[in-house]
Parts: sequence; C-alpha cells; structure tokens
Amino acid sequence: MKKLKELEQRIGYQFQNFHLLEHAMMHSSYTNEKHMKKADCNERLEFLGDAVLEVVSSEFLFRTYETKPEGELTKLRASMVCEPALAFCAREIDLGSYLFLGKGEEATGGRKRESVTSDAMEALIGAIYLDGGFASAKEFIHHFILNDLEHKRLFYDSKTILQEIVQAGMEGGVSYELIREEGPDHNKTFETTVHIGGKPYGTGSGRSKKAAEQEAAYRTILQLKKMKPEQV
Repeated sequence: MKKLKELEQRIGYQFQNFHLLEHAMMHSSYTNEKHMKKADCNERLEFLGDAVLEVVSSEFLFRTYETKPEGELTKLRASMVCEPALAFCAREIDLGSYLFLGKGEEATGGRKRESVTSDAMEALIGAIYLDGGFASAKEFIHHFILNDLEHKRLFYDSKTILQEIVQAGMEGGVSYELIREEGPDHNKTFETTVHIGGKPYGTGSGRSKKAAEQEAAYRTILQLKKMKPEQV
C-alpha cells in the first residue's frame, strides 16, 4: 500500500478509487499463485488502456503531422505504442518495482521483462481512465508516453537508425558481437558490442540478445553524434 502511494506521487495522479491502482499492478502470476479470480489480474485493464492509448496517440499524431498520409501515421503510431516503446516509458517511472508478481515470475526477472512492464503501463492507463476520465488518462499519456518522442524513437528504433546512418556516410557494415552471457537459462543477461567496418563502438546489455543489441546500437549512435555530428 505504502509503495503504491509512492507510485501515485511519481506519476502525479492520486486515485479516488485506490483499488484500481492495485488492480492495475496485479500480474496474472500473482493472482494465479494466490488462487484469485482470473478477472482480478490486470489483463482487462490492459485491454482498456490499450484502446485509450490508441485514441490519444492517434489524435496527437493527427494534430502534430498535418501533412503526413494515413499510412505514415499508422507506422508512426505502431512504433510509439509497441512493446519496447512502452517498456522504455515504464522504465522511466520504475513501474516494474511496483508490480505484484508471483514468486516464479519474480525469480525469473519479471520486473524487468518488457512484455510484463509494457502491459502494466497499459493497465495503468486503463485504471486512470476509469478513475478520472478521459482527460486524466490523456494527460498521463502526453506526459509519460508522448513526451520527448525523438529521443525515445532513437532508443527503441536504434538498430534501424544506426543502419541508416552507416549506409549514408560510413564505410563497412554493421555487425553485433555477443561478448558475454551470464546467469541461468531462465534469467540470463547478455552483453553485446557493435562493430562498424570491423571497429568496435558502443556496448549494451539486456535480458535478451535483441535488447542488448538495441542498447549497443543506441550507445553507438550517441557516440557517433559526438564524433561526427555532421553525419548523424
């Protein structure tokens, strides 16, 4: 209870019905372990939050990019509300630390799993929508998901962006080298380095090879921005 009050302060929203916040943080592994009803987990709130997020992000893009055609807007929206993007936003408010998880999910790194934290982000949106209406949910989405989009896209689309940078102005291709792998099978950590034309650049780590490559690409782009700002 005390910890969820801390989450309220972090997001700047106080629930009238505090049970909705508890419900939003209740992962299915927890409700299964406690033999609670299936509807007690946060999946229904996630379903609702997903719909609210789609409406708000669609309106935001429609008003921000007045000349972009429907196809481009659809692609943009898909990248903004995809699992890695929402997990990135969840990390910024440390949402994983507030979740109710079952012991198995906890032991296998569920608090940092992108699928878990991105779903919790949508459930939180659904809870705010039910508690304070559309305006409150919209304010939360604008503040925590639609802010600083350029930086967020740089992070969750980093591999594609790096490939474009290298193709446009550098010699050699991009490759990713797995330099370390540790931990048991159910809770591994991977560390990867980016090579451009055989030369090592940024290094990243993550709970999957893909996540480690993404962070390595992101750090490489930041490195290139300092070294060759005219090309990036």
